[in-house]
Amino acid sequence: MNIDIREIPFSRFGSYFCISKEKDSEEVYIRDVHGGDDAPSRLFKIEVFVNGQQKEYITVATESSVKFCVKDDTERYAEMIIPEEDELHIEVNGLELSLKPNNGKYDSFMELEEDKYEYHIYSKELKLMLLKLSGSMRVEAPWDIIGNKYINILLQNGHFVLQSYRTVCKEKQYVDFKQGKENVQHLFDKWMQEMGGGYIGNEYKPSLEKAAYITWANMVHPEGILSDYAMYMSKLWMYNIWSWDNCFGALGLAEKNPELAFSQLDIFFKTQDDSGAYPDFVNDKFVSYNCIKPPIFLYTYEKLMEMNDYFKDEKRLRKVYESSKKVMDYFEQYRTDEGRLPHYKHGNDSGWDNASLFHKGMPVEAPDLTSFLIRSFDILSTFAQILGEKEESSKYKDKANTLYEILMERLYDEKGFFGRYGKNAEIIEKRSSLILRLPVIIGYRFERKIMDAIVADLEEHFEAKYGLATERLDSPDYKENGYWLGPIWAPVTYLFIDSLKSYGYEEAARRLSNKFLDLTLQGGMAENFDPLTGKGLVDTSFAWTSSVFLLLLKEKVLEG
Repeated sequence: MNIDIREIPFSRFGSYFCISKEKDSEEVYIRDVHGGDDAPSRLFKIEVFVNGQQKEYITVATESSVKFCVKDDTERYAEMIIPEEDELHIEVNGLELSLKPNNGKYDSFMELEEDKYEYHIYSKELKLMLLKLSGSMRVEAPWDIIGNKYINILLQNGHFVLQSYRTVCKEKQYVDFKQGKENVQHLFDKWMQEMGGGYIGNEYKPSLEKAAYITWANMVHPEGILSDYAMYMSKLWMYNIWSWDNCFGALGLAEKNPELAFSQLDIFFKTQDDSGAYPDFVNDKFVSYNCIKPPIFLYTYEKLMEMNDYFKDEKRLRKVYESSKKVMDYFEQYRTDEGRLPHYKHGNDSGWDNASLFHKGMPVEAPDLTSFLIRSFDILSTFAQILGEKEESSKYKDKANTLYEILMERLYDEKGFFGRYGKNAEIIEKRSSLILRLPVIIGYRFERKIMDAIVADLEEHFEAKYGLATERLDSPDYKENGYWLGPIWAPVTYLFIDSLKSYGYEEAARRLSNKFLDLTLQGGMAENFDPLTGKGLVDTSFAWTSSVFLLLLKEKVLEG
């Protein structure tokens, strides 16, 4: 693989280290994603010198290493690998590699032994050990009362290690550079076979390689609040595990890595608030409840059970069931006013941050939220039957039926679904967002004419060259690169494809699936895409996009 580190950071499974190039300045940094996306991530700016003269360099990155070669003399290079999750190794040949941190007020870089330096980074609550295994290391780090005035590091002709830790650096044996590189390659090859085995010969090979690499490299190891390995959405900008997003990662992992798939959900079970709400996101340091996403875990788990018998285990099912009951109680008790349907308090609650449905104000009664709740109650009823909870099964089926009746009374008319907003629950006249078509997830409850009307609406007003735009293509609110005001998003695409396929619209589902697979060849594994050109937008190394691609590719191959 040839990885463009402006688009996809170089990293590896389990590591918080990554290396990326700034898109504007072209500067390259060794980075660290501890602390989530609100924490500073840059550790060291990379520069290359030969005989004291700064040189331009070219970057060559693969799944196992990233190499910086002098532009006019490629035999001179510095190469980096991450052979262990907490170790970054550097091999330098024929040049001086400069590592320049932008150290903060109290940050301190000190020599503990000959050629062994410890770096305390206060803003990240992180420590790094830099040591020389061979070669030459020159350091300038003059002290100024409470920290270093500046820090300059030059590495030359040898093997060096950068190790991260919270408190104490434990002594260990470091692997030979060549062997370390081979070990990483072996790990990725195994992952590639698990995630894409059998598909690699088809026309989607470039997308498959990217998707496999991103789902592998976006993993971080358990630490702090994180109870298990977590698939971050990205190591470029959005480095947390997010509720909702985690479900699509779990689906992508289910067949070959069921334990890891379950962990993506379990992280949220373990951080569930006493109110019943799941966090919006979790990282090693923080749990955020600013936004509460609609309930999708039960939908996900039902699909996981179809994919792998591992998820049918009674203890796991019981854990999902009991946790989900609390989630449903949360929406009933804290998000539902008397005589109304559950509401969002911000567009971010829905995941559709700036969708046109939310332009009038808050709170918003939205048909997608109620539909997710109906689907969840229906699944709870089924799970209760499996677990022998007959009374609860009947109770949850009744709740689903009641919500459905209110949904059709309050948020549906002959023109389709709509929302209500504010303390007086006024009707939102604007109906141009794709979110108002998400009730397709309960298509099994609708009369055929309702589903026919939704599908016709999708095809006439939302379906573009590369898939479903999130705002009507003829809407005055449609914006190029408008986030949820037009661009295509992978998880939403998956929900529509899955629903259409399940409820009798196989041709439309197949067409949208093929469009999305083709889209990745044009726009990569971006956070979202221009529906007309296919250009990848915003964050270009997204795990949920990669997971959805892998799911749809597998389905296409199995269908022949």
